[in-house]
Amino acid sequence: MAGSREARLAALRGRIAAIEAGTRTPTPVLPFGDPAIDGCFPGGGLPLGGWHEVTGAGLEDETGAAPAAFVGLLLRPLVKTGAVVWVARRGDLFAPGLAGLGFPAGRLIQVKARDEAEVLSVLEDALSTQGVAAAVGEAEAPDLTAGRRLQLACEKRGGLGVLLHRRPYGGRAGKPRMVSGSASLSRWRIAAAPSQPDAGELGLGPPRWRVELERCRGGRPGGWILEQSDAAHPFRLVSQLADHDLAAPEPLRRVG
Repeated sequence: MAGSREARLAALRGRIAAIEAGTRTPTPVLPFGDPAIDGCFPGGGLPLGGWHEVTGAGLEDETGAAPAAFVGLLLRPLVKTGAVVWVARRGDLFAPGLAGLGFPAGRLIQVKARDEAEVLSVLEDALSTQGVAAAVGEAEAPDLTAGRRLQLACEKRGGLGVLLHRRPYGGRAGKPRMVSGSASLSRWRIAAAPSQPDAGELGLGPPRWRVELERCRGGRPGGWILEQSDAAHPFRLVSQLADHDLAAPEPLRRVG
């Protein structure tokens, strides 16, 4: 009897699990529009309802110009569903630059915070607010507890959070960089890349970025050169970063 009861319970649990799996709604995503990039994510695009880390290479860790432009263009499709809140310790976000990328300045709310703790607090409040589609916070790095709080805030209304790693001018010299652990859904490293005009054209082409997806929860990393696109998706894939992107070694010369 005991064995028969356990078998019935196991079968009932299996049926419940099957029903839950069939009725579970998939996580909404923000697709890049190219299978080479979207294929790195388990849902076929950057998942909403969570937060993501974006870092810069070299001096971009302080200036944040190329990463900020990348984030602004990335969030462009979301302004149709709500406002974007940008929280920073310095008031140097160049809104006309974002407008040049097609980001409507009228959908942007800028907030200047006093310190790192206030950046994270305002970012959390923004993500919990109705009518906010995405929120960006410029900070060095949250600890694991703050990261979990950000994740809960994103899940509350399904918004997209971006933690733009930035060390403000005047920071303490030699201060060790904190690591936020695995609370974020993905981690990106962004650098500027040389633009190329169209064939037969003079001057500059669309802005380009060297983009590295260093970590993606449930997915795989990747690297690409992306440029601005005026199509439905804000980015266009120029090339993938691979061994062939590096300069080929010179052949050995025989001496004597």
